[in-house]
Amino acid sequence: MKHKCIIVDDEPLARALIASHLANFENFELVDSFENALKAYSFLEHNAVDLVFLDIEMPLLKGNDFLKKLKNPPKVIFTTAYREYAIEGYELNVIDYLLKP
Repeated sequence: MKHKCIIVDDEPLARALIASHLANFENFELVDSFENALKAYSFLEHNAVDLVFLDIEMPLLKGNDFLKKLKNPPKVIFTTAYREYAIEGYELNVIDYLLKP
């Protein structure tokens, strides 16, 4: 069974890097990637995924606010350059927190 994933990050290089790593695992299927949380939110209104790789600091809608808006959120891994969001991430039940270099 493949786990359907999306990437939500405003940095094209970060999206490409995560996608490249996911390609190494045959049990993950990258369904789509989004440059902002509003586009991802619209997508998730009509599509189900198992996992979201989610940046926090993004224009239009921050990742943590995006997560709070979801009625039935999938599993989420925060991907961010900011350590200070770790505690809030775990309060929002993210399953992991990847710190960008």
